[in-house]
Amino acid sequence: HYHLDDRHLLDKGLKNYWGYNTLGFFAPDPQYSSDPRDPAAAVREFKSMVRSLHAAGIEVILDVVYNHTAEGNQMGPTLSWRGLDNPSYYFLSPENPRYYMDFTGCGNSPNMAHPKVLQLVMDSLRYWATEMHVDGFRFDLAPTLARELLEVDKLGSFFDIIHQDPVLSQLKLIAEPWDVGPGGYMVGNFPVGWTEWNGEYRDSVRGFWAGQDVPAKTLAYRLTGSGDLYEQTGRKPYASINFVTCHDGFTLRDLVSYNEKHNEANGENNNDGHNDNRSWNCGAEGPTDDATVNALRARQQRNLFATLLLSQGVPMVLAGDEFGQTQNGNNNAYCQDNELTWLDWERADKGLLSFARAVAQVWRGQPVLKRRTFFQERPIRGEGVADVSWFLPTGAELSDAEWGQPQKCLGMRLAGDCIREVDERGEPIRGDTLLVLLNAGAEGVPFALPGTGPGRVWELLFDTADDAAPASAHAGGSKYELKDHAVAVLRTRPEQAPAEEPALQRTAGAV
Repeated sequence: HYHLDDRHLLDKGLKNYWGYNTLGFFAPDPQYSSDPRDPAAAVREFKSMVRSLHAAGIEVILDVVYNHTAEGNQMGPTLSWRGLDNPSYYFLSPENPRYYMDFTGCGNSPNMAHPKVLQLVMDSLRYWATEMHVDGFRFDLAPTLARELLEVDKLGSFFDIIHQDPVLSQLKLIAEPWDVGPGGYMVGNFPVGWTEWNGEYRDSVRGFWAGQDVPAKTLAYRLTGSGDLYEQTGRKPYASINFVTCHDGFTLRDLVSYNEKHNEANGENNNDGHNDNRSWNCGAEGPTDDATVNALRARQQRNLFATLLLSQGVPMVLAGDEFGQTQNGNNNAYCQDNELTWLDWERADKGLLSFARAVAQVWRGQPVLKRRTFFQERPIRGEGVADVSWFLPTGAELSDAEWGQPQKCLGMRLAGDCIREVDERGEPIRGDTLLVLLNAGAEGVPFALPGTGPGRVWELLFDTADDAAPASAHAGGSKYELKDHAVAVLRTRPEQAPAEEPALQRTAGAV
């Protein structure tokens, strides 16, 4: 949406790069058009962009910020709503209505309990859906939109109207499920029909690969679609938008290169941005010439990227992570419209890019990684194995006691013949059975592979610790030498079938 740059940024010679300072809910920002002086160009070119992306089979999700406006707090400028009807458009302090209730950290919060404010937002959404033809919306700090009487209400008017709208209810609705107000952390609490940025997934996966103690059951929930958050309310695994990084925070490369944020360029004495990053610099803070540290960082990036695409739910990748984009440790680059944030393909890590492409192709070709129903974790209708099983390096399945303990190394078997779903033609969905081995420990582990059934063996698809791993077959019960800080993925195939090249070499060459 059309936005203004904050005064405090202009005073420092900076700009609001993300544009999260909305003034016009019905206008695309002209800075993205070929002629910023011509508002009509922005509309015309936006429609042309959407049409071209649709022709290429790409949907368009619009990131929208209705949770605050460019008018800010009582010290901000009077631009629109404040001058029209301040107490109707904004939540004001009950004790002193000169001041604003601020659930976003940006100065004000629109009063979504007022029918005219709600109408403004709904009319804006319908405009972008019906006139600009976007396919869905990602709502920044979405709990603010559900606050009635200052509390977050899951049954609020905002949700009710969207669910009843014949157009909006059919679009993709994605919530950033937290704000900074009381009770604002709402992961897992949005209604049916909504998907959510899964902050629990981010924290668990980051923590696991950073060497922190993450209980096995917690990691298992995150890898299998977070049924503990979504299943009881009738939602499916695709309600979980899984992510490790996003625009708000470290990039993937910085996540494995910095223990601390480095936001000095923002001019706030490094006081802005998150402090709880669950990152690990692999032995040195920032850039280094240490080959061992750099090799480990490269492997950790592959581990995090692979884990994301091997998890049930919808994987979300931060642009630039696939080729090693860095922001030099800045985890709040909202005001950096310069080389720090611009994507530089000339400096791309081509090895990481090749790996990312190849893992994406594995994800694309394996139905068991894209289930639309949750695992039942037991044999189904007489099947010999459970649809998902968990193993220790000894080959034993985890006991009840071990589920509650942190495990640095474990295996996850996904049964490709127990999906129990049908495709668009009503045909049963079948795929390979996969074995995912995860080792976040500092030592290699000989991992005893589970059985495969008569006449079948495990075939290595890829190993993040061995970029050019040769094609290899492994019998059930044999031991796979899993390196430290590594992910290995194997699939079952007939024992007599000719071995294929590893997936990474078949699709993208050795990385």
